[in-house]
Order: sequence, then C-alpha cells, then structure tokens
Amino acid sequence: MDMRELHLKDLLKVDSETKIISFLDQRVLIGDSISRGLLRKELIQVFGEYGAKNVLTRYGYAHGWRTAEMLKSKSPKLFHATKGGAHLHMLYGLVFTTAISETDGESDQPLIHSRLEHSYEAEQHLMHFGVADEAVCWTLTGFASGYESFKRQKDVYFLETKCIGKGDEYCEMEGRYAEKWGSTLQTQLPFYGMASTNDILEELTSRIRDTEQQLKKTRHSLEHLERKRTFLEGMVVRSKAMQDVVDLASRTARVNSPVLITGESGVGKEVLARYIHNTSCGGNKPFIAVNCGAFSETLLESELFGYTKGAFTGAERDHKGVFEEAEGGTLFLDEIGETSLKMQVKLLRVLQEKEIRRIGENGARKVKVRIISATNKVLTDEIKGGNFRQDLYYRLRVIELTIPSLRKRAADILPLAHCFLKEAAHEMQSVATGFSSAAAESLLQYNWPGNVRELQNVIYRAAALCDRGMITRADLPVELRQAEDSYTGSEGCRTLRQLEKDHIKRTLELTGGDKREAAKLLGIGLATLYRKLKAH
Repeated sequence: MDMRELHLKDLLKVDSETKIISFLDQRVLIGDSISRGLLRKELIQVFGEYGAKNVLTRYGYAHGWRTAEMLKSKSPKLFHATKGGAHLHMLYGLVFTTAISETDGESDQPLIHSRLEHSYEAEQHLMHFGVADEAVCWTLTGFASGYESFKRQKDVYFLETKCIGKGDEYCEMEGRYAEKWGSTLQTQLPFYGMASTNDILEELTSRIRDTEQQLKKTRHSLEHLERKRTFLEGMVVRSKAMQDVVDLASRTARVNSPVLITGESGVGKEVLARYIHNTSCGGNKPFIAVNCGAFSETLLESELFGYTKGAFTGAERDHKGVFEEAEGGTLFLDEIGETSLKMQVKLLRVLQEKEIRRIGENGARKVKVRIISATNKVLTDEIKGGNFRQDLYYRLRVIELTIPSLRKRAADILPLAHCFLKEAAHEMQSVATGFSSAAAESLLQYNWPGNVRELQNVIYRAAALCDRGMITRADLPVELRQAEDSYTGSEGCRTLRQLEKDHIKRTLELTGGDKREAAKLLGIGLATLYRKLKAH
C-alpha cells in the first residue's frame, strides 16, 4: 500500500460509548497548536532555550520512536513503506512536506532530505518570541530522528538546515546516520541523549541557578543606573527630551551665569532651578524664589531690594530684600515676563553693576547672587510688543533652558505618576499602590494642558478617592476619560487594520519608542508587537 494513499480516517477510531480516540489501536489525545505553543513558551521562560530544547527534542524523539513501534506492530506493510515518517508528520497536522528525497546514506549525500512548510512549531515560536537566531523545529527533528532510528535499527539524526522560525522561506531537514555527520553532530547530541530525568533536572537546575545569580547582579546594576538616570533631585527624567535638558542644566550648574528657563505653565521650571542650585558649588547657600506676577510694582521693589526704617508709611524697621537674603546662593525670579518696564530697568542695573539699593537709602550694597529667571511667555514676542526690554532679555538669557511640555515627553508620564502616587499614599494614608492598565493608558492618552502640576493634582485626587490597591479609570477625572473616548470614537470609519496600525503607532509615540512598555500597555507580548510592526 502506498503511504500517500493513507488518510487519517483510516488510522483513527472513536469508541461510540466512551468516545476514546485511538490511533493504530493506541489511545491518543487531541490538542491544538495554540496550547502547544503556550506550553513551549512556558518551557522556554522557565528553563531557557537550552532546557526547553532538551525537553522538546527528546519528546519528539520518543514520539517518533513510539509511532514507528506501533506502526510495525499494527501495520507492518505501512511500516516498511517509503516516506512513511514524512507522511505521518502530515497526518498528525504537524507540518506539510513539499519535497523529499532518499539515498542509501552511505555517501556524502544525506540519507533523507526534505523540504517543509507550515510548521506549527515555527509558527508558534514566531508568535511568542519573534524571529530566532537558530532553527526552532525541535520536536519535528526529534520525531524524524526517533522514527527512522527505530525503523532502520541504527542511529539516524535529523538536523534543520533552514527554518522559517529564523527567517528562512521554508524549513529544510537532513537526516544522516550518526557516523556520517562527523563533528557537526557533537553540539546536537546532548539534545537527543536519553539520560534519566534526574540527570536532566540536575543539569537544568545548575544552569538556572547560575543564570539567576547573574540576572540578579545585572538587575541590581540596572536598577541602580535607572534610579540615577530617572530620579534626579526631585525630578523624574525618563524621556530623551528631558534628559537633554537636565544634561545642559548639569553643565550650567558648574558656572555662575544667569539662566532663563522657559516653558509652559506647570512644566516644573522652579524644580529645574532648584536642581541647578543644589548641584552648583553654592548649593549649601540660600535658594529664594519670588513670583514676580504676584506683587504690584511697589511691593515687588520692596520685596527684591528691601527698605530702610521710615522709607514709607509702615516701614518701622530696616528690612532686607531677597537679593541680600540670597547672598552667595540663588535668586529665582519666576514669571519675569510680568514685571513692569520700570522694574525691568532696575533689574538690569543690578545685573550690570552687581549691587542693589534699598528703598529710602542712598548708598549701594554689593550683592553676589546667581539669577535664574523663568517665564511661560515668549519674551521675543513681548519685546516686539514693547512689553519687555531687549537688553534685559539678553542679560537674563546667557543660558536658556526650555522645558518641553508633558505631552511632548510622554515617557515621563507614568514614572511621574508613580512618584506622585507614592507621595500621596504617604501623606493621605491611601491604600493605592499602582494603576490598572486602563488607568495607565488614560494617563498616556490625555493631552495634559496643565502639564506636571495638573498630573500631580490628578494623582492626588485619584489616591484620595481610591478604596482599593489599584487606581482604576473610574478614579480619574471625567476629562481624562473623555479624552480617551474621543480618541477612540472620532477617527471616522476606517478598517480594523488601519485602526490597529494607528493605535500601535500612537502607543509607541507615547512611550518614546520603548517597545517593551508599549507592548505592556497594548496588552500583548513583545514578540507579538514585533510581528505586528513587521506586518504593518
């Protein structure tokens, strides 16, 4: 009987009463490729590729050997038919053999050479791990080796020379007698050895122990580096844009030059100013912040320069201004764009002469203080409108630092949120310790017009309302929930493929290109994300 004429229905029987399925009178079980793929994934994650390859290759070998043994016992004619193992591979649904050739195996040509497509094993490996560095059809090569070794009563080993799992167009196997492989087989023999389970587990346990120790050291080093890189003097810095700003600020701290910090309201200009001060050589000296927009012109003058007793009604004693109070340290002038032209003239004189004069006093006092100013206005536009002096602008802007808005550095959103949640939980005795995936995605999708200050308020509010361990989307303000709804509902009628592509693209933008974080937010594996990126 020609093996190619054999169909699965000829070999399978189902007991009408017990529903037990038999293949060649031996009980068999039906399993799907997805569950096998998940088992493979778990084996690799627990034992590593080396350990998983050991288990799966030996399983395949035992399966092939047992199949040949059953076939010889139940159907000797089929057992002795040519190309039996390859056809059984296809009947099992494991792979599709498109070409196969055989020799006597005594020459340099392989005993059996086969070309395969639709390997379930390569398909599942790609789905869970992406493209591999080496061939991955371990159970298939094991099956072929076990089947032919039993059939020929001589050691036959199959190796993959091409594999879809590592990016080839098709899978290709070669089977040779053990002695015909030469040194090529030496690296593969450990995967075929039928050592005892205890020996296998002992070997794997030793490898796992060594790997865990190495991973522990690496993780400790990475966590230390990550903490240094992400948390700096009260700032959370994960995005590339913010890292560039902090790098420039670090270099700025080494010199005593005036600094102008620009950016939208709430981005953290005062926090950056404190970082510059704290990392400078005068970090142990005073840091005094003044909001220039919070005072009238007269009050701002007395606040900055001080006054003498009797200088005006209510001046009952001498009073130092903040320029003197900040001697040797840093004076932070926030909202510098709100000052009047008259006050601008006086500030310009201080910067030029490095001296101040108290209200009601004739003599000047020398001051040594670094000036860091900040504004959310575009001062060049204010100069064009006649509201800000150009000479003062250049005096203040020896070094300019521009802090990007929070929506332009989305990689900082979740680290900042976790930092604020930790503070809020401590202050308010909140039970919240983290964010659900839906809440995290809402934080990332929102535009944050109020920047970091708004994010802090949102997290404190959510921590106060949360009555469980995780902050959920329901704990967030309505504007955040509406923002995500508008994103998913205002795109118009488009194909599912286009929606998926756009959503993946936006998620990658929000995570600053961090694919691991993006995969986590999308709720898929990293390998699946790589596969979808390639498909799109």
